[in-house]
Amino acid sequence: MNHDSHATSKDPAIAKAEAELAEHGAHAVPLKLLVSVYGSLVILTAITVAASRIDLGDGNIWVALLIAVVKCSLVALFFMHLRWDSLFNGMVLCAAFFFVALFIGLALLDTVYYQPIIKPTPLAMPSH
Repeated sequence: MNHDSHATSKDPAIAKAEAELAEHGAHAVPLKLLVSVYGSLVILTAITVAASRIDLGDGNIWVALLIAVVKCSLVALFFMHLRWDSLFNGMVLCAAFFFVALFIGLALLDTVYYQPIIKPTPLAMPSH
């Protein structure tokens, strides 16, 4: 079923609006899809909070970063409409999120080695 035959079964004003949107490359995203992506983001946020309360050692940062990459990818793919753009663009963006999380994770894991040699400085005492 092509777009033209589908548009003729609707109100002419809707068909005209859809034709104008299609001309500019825009498209309508079903509300059900947007709400389900939003629900997924809320669930992933709850999982992030729950995971932060579990001691996984060095794994905590990796779990948090993995969840962050998934959430960033969902936002970019669905709310920024990359899902309907070129597959290459979506893959490059998701890979970029992954590598940023990887680099941040590796940098934070390194703090274990130099953290003990940092000497705490006394807090400045307010003068009375």
